[in-house]
Amino acid sequence: MARRYQLDVGASRPERHNFGVCLRMLAAMAMVFVVWTAEAGAEIRVNNDGYAINGFDPVAYFTAGRPTKGRRTLTATYKGAKYAFVTAENRARFLKNPAKYEPQYGGYCAFGVAYGSKSDIDPEVWEIVDGKLYLLINPGTMSIWKKKKRSYIRTADKAWKSIIQPNK
Repeated sequence: MARRYQLDVGASRPERHNFGVCLRMLAAMAMVFVVWTAEAGAEIRVNNDGYAINGFDPVAYFTAGRPTKGRRTLTATYKGAKYAFVTAENRARFLKNPAKYEPQYGGYCAFGVAYGSKSDIDPEVWEIVDGKLYLLINPGTMSIWKKKKRSYIRTADKAWKSIIQPNK
């Protein structure tokens, strides 16, 4: 059973603390800060391998109606991000009209963008609205998103302009 430690500032005797946990938390927070600052000007969200949508095929959302992991041997680069595809047909479709298939807001969480932030996504939490692909961070966010998605999209459309061009 895991122990919980609590800091009691007014305690008369020193409390035990798991400093290993604290150090790991600080290291994780530092990594998040580095990633956030590195992406501050990024227009397209990519994972550590440089793939957009965590390597999922953007065309498959439209053709197969489900998220499908692309093959690393079948890729295309668009706006500086690498996209992976399931089939050569999907790759050709994408290259013919990338704007039709690319996720909105550079592949960041659409709900987060509506609130002015560039948040991570889960490629398996998605929705196509008016022919556009929107990705979200988790199923809980999706349930909120679905209630007022058109309103969130209008807000995110405006917010995205200031997120990618903060000085304009």
